[in-house]
Amino acid sequence: MKLQRHPDNPILEPDPSSPWEAEHVFNPAVITHNDLFHMFYRAQGKDSISRIGYAVSQDGIRWDRRRHPVLKPETRAELQGVEDPRVTQIDGVFYMAYTAYTGESPLDKAITPMFAKSDDLLSWERIGPLVQGENNKDHFLLPKKLRNRFVAFHRRWPDIWMAESADMIQWPEQAMKLIMSPRAGSDWEGESVGGNGPPIETEHGWLTFYHGYAEDHIYRMGVALLDLQDPTIVINRPRDWIMEPEERWELQGNVPNFVFSSAYIRVGNQVWIYYGGADHAIGLATGDFDALLEFARFG
Repeated sequence: MKLQRHPDNPILEPDPSSPWEAEHVFNPAVITHNDLFHMFYRAQGKDSISRIGYAVSQDGIRWDRRRHPVLKPETRAELQGVEDPRVTQIDGVFYMAYTAYTGESPLDKAITPMFAKSDDLLSWERIGPLVQGENNKDHFLLPKKLRNRFVAFHRRWPDIWMAESADMIQWPEQAMKLIMSPRAGSDWEGESVGGNGPPIETEHGWLTFYHGYAEDHIYRMGVALLDLQDPTIVINRPRDWIMEPEERWELQGNVPNFVFSSAYIRVGNQVWIYYGGADHAIGLATGDFDALLEFARFG
């Protein structure tokens, strides 16, 4: 099972005329709302500080950008950037998971997995962190509550974990549970794994996309199927990847050999997967929904 790249790739590139997105645009979140596609993407200008931009599209391929970022550094924790958004709508409210980066050392003190919320997709109110003081990112919300609680996936390196909260503010440590670890001996996910973005609910389980790398440090994408009521239960996890860097703009860039996705949209009987290539530009890959689900179940 391999994804198909869109012929118009990359579908979003840096804007040389913009002071804040002239160098790189990558790692987008995409959702559909009111018959439009809404993209939130990480952008960097010549100052190398990450901000989150916004673009809208009628077809999911051609995008109109907003002139100013919708989220930019405002706190000490965000001194060097706000990164890698994932957006989920729950009970009529939009939630953004993003990583705050100070640029300081050590890394455990430099990154913080944060949440914000919005009613209109343009104005975002910060909620607070999932955890602090540890190497933790790649977080996002399940697109529905379980047992009336918010559920978040997050990465405690090198594993994927789950957290729960009643109010999006307190994330009790006793509710943290391990979901998935690197697969020993794997030639593509033997060193680290991390969740990509909010999974797709199906009758057979949560269709979940994730990334991994092995000793070669090439980022590839995989898929797994998780239990609907208890996502810590992995129903099946195919051993093969579904996408790896192949195009020149995925192999060469700010971070070479890198495909990284944060968004999955079901469009008809396809899954549209938006991804960053080499931390420089944004592409679109597609897969047949039934084929992806069958691969996740039996691959």
